[in-house]
Order: sequence, then C-alpha cells, then structure tokens
Amino acid sequence: MARILIVDDSPTETFAFKSILEKHGHEVLSAENGADGVALARQEQPNLVLMDIVMPGLNGFQATRQLSKGGETAHIPVIIVTTKDQETDRVWGKRQGAKGYLVKPVEEDLLMTTVNKALSGESLDD
Repeated sequence: MARILIVDDSPTETFAFKSILEKHGHEVLSAENGADGVALARQEQPNLVLMDIVMPGLNGFQATRQLSKGGETAHIPVIIVTTKDQETDRVWGKRQGAKGYLVKPVEEDLLMTTVNKALSGESLDD
C-alpha cells in the first residue's frame, strides 16, 4: 500500500481517481491546486503524486517543477494526468521532472499499471 497525493481542481476527477486507488489498497491524499499540492507533498511525503495541469494559481507544470527540483520532494515520482494531449505538453511535463504523462479520461488498468511501475522505480517512458 502506498500513499498517493492527487492534485486536481476537479472534485469529479479526484473522486474517480481516489475510488480506483483505494480499491487497489492505496491511501489517498488530495489537494485542489498546485500550491496546496506542493505544500501537502512537503508535509506528508507521499510515495507518488498524480498531478493535473490546468489549475488556478500554480499550475501543474509549475508544481511538478517545484516538487522534482525541491530537496525534500525530489524523490517523489510525479505522474501528470491531464486533458492536454499535445506532444509539446508531454515534452514540457517531462522537462519539469514528471516521470509519466497520462491523458484523461484514463482507464483503470492503465492508471494502475503506471502507478505500480512508478512506485517500483521502473521507467515510464512510452
């Protein structure tokens, strides 16, 4: 069982991901924006972060960069989960330090495969 932080401003998306993750035995934390997500990750030290991109204030790219470059959070893998499906977004997300990139809507099998690979330290490169 892992502690997974969901950072997403959509209560519907957060509920859907939380339901899937808890069904698979994970503990779930959540934040509604990038700034709260970064603060919660620093405080709670989750095993993994699922990060949306389009959020008010600090967006997912900025929050991912803060987590992946921050001394106390650099070890936490971040998987971007977004509706943005452009190759430039994928490349930019990886440059900010994201280990993976999934496009919503995400099938449960793909989500869990990606989460399990990230938690075990496997590469997520497509």
